Amino acid sequence: MEIKEKILKFIKEENYRPKTMDGIYTELISQGVDFVEFFQAVNSLEKEGEIIITQRGKIMPFDSSGYFVGTFRASQKDFGFVTPNEEGKADFFIPPDKTMGALDGDTVLCFQTETEQGKSDVAKITKILSHSLTSVVGTLKRLPTRGKKGRQLYTVEADNKKHNFTVICTPGEGIIPKVGNKVEVKIIKYPKSGVAARGEIIKDFGGAYTKEANYEAILCENSIKMFFDKKSLAEADTEAQDIPDTADGREDIRDKMIFTIDGEDAKDLDDAVSVEKTDYGYLLGVHIADVSHYVRQGSALDKEAMERGCSVYFVDKVVPMLPKALSNGICSLNAGVPRRALSAFISIDKKGNLISCDVKKTLIESKVRGVYSEVNDLFEKGENSDFYEKYSMLYPKTLPVMEELYRILAKKNHLRGALELETAEAKILVDENGLPCDIVKRERGDAEKLIEQFMLCANEGVANWLFDMSMPCVYRIHEDPDPDKIHRFAIFAHNLGLSTSAFSAKKIHPSMFTKLLEQAKEEGIGNTVSYLLLRSLSKAKYSESPSPHFGLCIDKYCHFTSPIRRYPDLATHRIISNILVGNISETSIQYLSSFAQKAAAKSTENEQKAVSCERDIEDLYKCIYMQSFIGEEFDAVISSVTNFGIFCELGNTCEGLIPITELNGFYTYSEETCSLHCGESVYRLGDVIRVRLESVDLISRKAEMRLADASKRVFKPKIITKRRTKHR
Repeated sequence: MEIKEKILKFIKEENYRPKTMDGIYTELISQGVDFVEFFQAVNSLEKEGEIIITQRGKIMPFDSSGYFVGTFRASQKDFGFVTPNEEGKADFFIPPDKTMGALDGDTVLCFQTETEQGKSDVAKITKILSHSLTSVVGTLKRLPTRGKKGRQLYTVEADNKKHNFTVICTPGEGIIPKVGNKVEVKIIKYPKSGVAARGEIIKDFGGAYTKEANYEAILCENSIKMFFDKKSLAEADTEAQDIPDTADGREDIRDKMIFTIDGEDAKDLDDAVSVEKTDYGYLLGVHIADVSHYVRQGSALDKEAMERGCSVYFVDKVVPMLPKALSNGICSLNAGVPRRALSAFISIDKKGNLISCDVKKTLIESKVRGVYSEVNDLFEKGENSDFYEKYSMLYPKTLPVMEELYRILAKKNHLRGALELETAEAKILVDENGLPCDIVKRERGDAEKLIEQFMLCANEGVANWLFDMSMPCVYRIHEDPDPDKIHRFAIFAHNLGLSTSAFSAKKIHPSMFTKLLEQAKEEGIGNTVSYLLLRSLSKAKYSESPSPHFGLCIDKYCHFTSPIRRYPDLATHRIISNILVGNISETSIQYLSSFAQKAAAKSTENEQKAVSCERDIEDLYKCIYMQSFIGEEFDAVISSVTNFGIFCELGNTCEGLIPITELNGFYTYSEETCSLHCGESVYRLGDVIRVRLESVDLISRKAEMRLADASKRVFKPKIITKRRTKHR
């Protein structure tokens, strides 16, 4: 019997009482256990999560210890939360004095605290198992004192306020530091109980207030890789030469009326559509580039794609998941050229119900490169559109039938209660120098919504197709929201004067929010209420296990339609391809199941990084744009109210804060109504006010505003927070 097995057998005996390492070793000496091997075995068992060593040095079986492992998420106010590794467990609150100095993203060992009523949702960190943060980005400052041998020391405070510690650093090889520049510092020693971290400057981005430095710093902080390695590029170039000239075992459907609809600037066209009327209703074809044919399992391209996880879309550029030879070339469904595809044929009845789905390897040829704005014009004007001639081949049997099917699906989607959040998305226009020259709200017409509905059908159909065959899949899941968060949202909505009668139901269902969101839209606060509801919901993620998608009201759902720009779609394609070529055995299913699990976890992590990076870059461009308007006045809508001020959103989606210290009077913050009160003066969500832009900070990517008619402040207000009472 191996030493590890002996240790586990001993500590899991019914009469075992926690002992130290020495105590257990003494008990096992009679079995001829070597101490060095014993010590190594204990360390290995701890890393594998089989045992726990308490703060007093006692060893216990992990599954009966009351401890758990999770990821720490820091706040800007010293406290934080831990998300347990165990699937389905809710986050635990970590008080400021129980964090052990853990940093955002650290893997930690925690112990759940107990109250007189039993287990609580509060925990304390007992050990930091590993650090995820290896470097920080911030502005370089000179330290008055000098280090060993008289070396000049510098400090950097991280731009990310969740990393609320200072790093004392020295320049790395070849780095000539310049105070005031934005730099990346590699952490050599992590901060401990009041002692600053130590680091080495490894990159200088340039002046801290320049667009270029902030842009590069955001990419660095979110670990976004801008360039591909030589091996991946070479593989992509080789695969791109594989241009199909025959069906080669695929179903040849090049004669079908298949076409793409995308944005005018899109270059990675990975989805095309077709539709036919049938006796029972419609046969919708969603044809997706067969990227898995070119990105081989285990290749350098595949490893690179999994590491990136998704393409990242910025204001003026794209960081693709795959090299352009694939994403803009052989895998892009360009009009007039043959392309390999995976086609999902979804049978839909006349009421919009999905009857069945079949998936095939196909050879297709897009007949026209559709553009959203042009198709929207066609929907509005028909034969009178300036674009009718370009799309004439789609009349009368294709485009009108597609629009008809879209209306049916949209109605079905609405009736089943799927969430339809109203959120304002910014479209930032740049000049020839790459600087923002205008910001407008992005409009979504029927063409965009049509493609969205068709992709939803394909994703749902494929998920069911794989599930019915008991095959692995990378599912897209959206768990039910926390009832307490929804209760707080309902109180807030009620205090805004919105109807919340549906929230008396015992079970939370998306349809509960439908009428409320419609009413909020009519009241002019649709964006605000949608945003607050979004914050109350769980985050969608990927999983190898099927689970309903709450927001869409769909039992089984996956991502199948964008394998050029999302790895989970590529992973699902690879599983499908194995099925279609008959490469299925007990061994291959086990491998694909393990692959789906790994792809789901990695894709969720990468998606969060990409979203954070895209948001930060957008905020940077908004700040650069608004710098030229400092001192000017605007009409704004109050988008959020806090106990420290009012957030105001301009018509172009740019936002700024009016600090409470800049309001005339003694203002009381009410959490129930999310408003500030001073006598008869009230600031509420959705109110339209006149503001003046005071300042813009590129580093924090935040703007400050003032009330346009309150430039002369008589006295500073005193902040009184009115606490929320329990509603029964």
